[in-house]
Amino acid sequence: MVLVLAAVVVLAITAGCTGTSPEAGTPPAPVAQPGDTAAVHYVGTLDDGMEFDNSTARGEPLEFVLGSGQMIPGFDQAVTGMAVGETKTVLIPADEAYGQHRDDLILELQRSGFPEDYELQIGQQIPLGTSSGAVVPGIIIALNDTIVTVDANHRLAGKDLTFVITLVSIT
Repeated sequence: MVLVLAAVVVLAITAGCTGTSPEAGTPPAPVAQPGDTAAVHYVGTLDDGMEFDNSTARGEPLEFVLGSGQMIPGFDQAVTGMAVGETKTVLIPADEAYGQHRDDLILELQRSGFPEDYELQIGQQIPLGTSSGAVVPGIIIALNDTIVTVDANHRLAGKDLTFVITLVSIT
């Protein structure tokens, strides 16, 4: 009987059976980490359910380098740790998205600073130059004969954002 038991143990060891599950020998699926290039599909909505962006509708996933500052902080954090093929829904508060709406980004510009033949309308987007030389969009929110009031806040500033994110690939 002892001899038979010893033979079974020897056979089990030579066959690779160690008493652990087959999954234990399989390396874990890689997950997205800072420095990786991630490709994701996503749908972004506001609290009222209004969709503000959808990569799937454009047909191409969004690619970005995790941790590089290319994305809003909350989106970067949501993708970090995801495995390829994983889908998650995440609520990103305004402070981790585009920040709070800032009154100091409501600008009053002299209408005389615009070309005379330039038609201005409330709701119109106009380019604004920054001190660093970048150009950011501003939206005309009021105007009269002398002043053009422009909101330079991001259009999603002050809003909590919900994203359904699917990690397509990491490299």
